[in-house]
Amino acid sequence: MSGKFFLYVLTTMLVIWAMDSININGIFKKNRNIQARVFYFLLGISLIYLVTNFIWDLFTTVNLF
Repeated sequence: MSGKFFLYVLTTMLVIWAMDSININGIFKKNRNIQARVFYFLLGISLIYLVTNFIWDLFTTVNLF
């Protein structure tokens, strides 16, 4: 397995832990639970992708991996 896979796993745990602190109930309209969950899921996937690729590019630029 590559180092990027382990970086994805580590970043996934970090993003889930960080997003757990957000109270999203006040942001969305009432009775829009499914839309709020889909948005929350897509936001999490996007953050995981962006943070992982940032760290990976940073490390490959500095030649640590």
